[in-house]
Amino acid sequence: MSGGGHNGAEPRHPRDTTALFGHHEAEAALLDSYRGGRMPHAFLIGGPRGVGKATLAYRMARFVLAHDDPALPAVRAATSLAVDPDHPAARRVAQDTHGGLLVLERRPDDKGNMRASIVVNQVRETVPFFGSTATSGWRVCIVDCVDELQSPAAPNALLKILEEPPPRALFLLVSHAPGRVLATIQSRCRKLMLRALDDGDVIRAAAASLDMPGDSPDLIAAARAGEGSVARAITFLGVDSRALHGRITALLDALPAVDPLAMHALGEALGGSDRAPLMLFADTVDQWLARRLGVPDANARLARLAQVAEVWEKVSRAIRDAETWNLERKPLVFSVFGLLADVARP
Repeated sequence: MSGGGHNGAEPRHPRDTTALFGHHEAEAALLDSYRGGRMPHAFLIGGPRGVGKATLAYRMARFVLAHDDPALPAVRAATSLAVDPDHPAARRVAQDTHGGLLVLERRPDDKGNMRASIVVNQVRETVPFFGSTATSGWRVCIVDCVDELQSPAAPNALLKILEEPPPRALFLLVSHAPGRVLATIQSRCRKLMLRALDDGDVIRAAAASLDMPGDSPDLIAAARAGEGSVARAITFLGVDSRALHGRITALLDALPAVDPLAMHALGEALGGSDRAPLMLFADTVDQWLARRLGVPDANARLARLAQVAEVWEKVSRAIRDAETWNLERKPLVFSVFGLLADVARP
């Protein structure tokens, strides 16, 4: 298995990614809002996994922190949200040391294990952050991602500050499933939905992230298999990854029928210290559920959609727990496919 990158390389974190591929309309909407003085205090940036939502959020944060007055000539003349990587604000964002930026994301616990969710105490950090006078100008909070807020306390804590936003505050909420975000949070955000990228943008973004040639045959094949997602394409860099994806897809296509022997073998394949197989499993299942929740169906009943959403939450939690606590993969596979079989039945 090639792992999360190519030949051992790891993709850049969005805070280190200065280029954005695709999503020109979304970028223009953010720039126009800021330049025109019509800046909402919160954006919900939604779309499939791995298409650049967090990259866009960090890009917007850098621009606002580098140009804290919308009337500046540099803002009026800007054609994109690009900021010179050598700009002091850009350097501090890349180093995760900018006093005007707070990022809420999953963190390790006291024992060094990655938490399964963003806990309420992290969200409460927004109170002293926005109340501090140490930094003048804008303050930006990125939530990456809002789907991972520990329910119900963490979303409610976020909602409280969104209801009474401080002046010159900007929230950028990233979501892989914006329809599942708390309705009261959605209502306080301007929604910015990103689509899957075309193959050319996936190739360019993955090549830039991994510092590899854009004409690599492996990269081109992975981009096609990635279906518009840079993260998925990077995972697919390697024949074994594509083969594993085929095995998972075959089991999903057979639902509601299940094959215990095939699931047993899949559990074996997901084991080991490399987290990439588990992430590939999570992403493939996530896409399968997204198609059932997101495709309009005149015959779909609200109860049916609610069932899919509930299963999605249970599956996501089970996979996060398996990753966090390094749980056995075979029971996970059987549990997940049991839940999916219920959704697949007419």
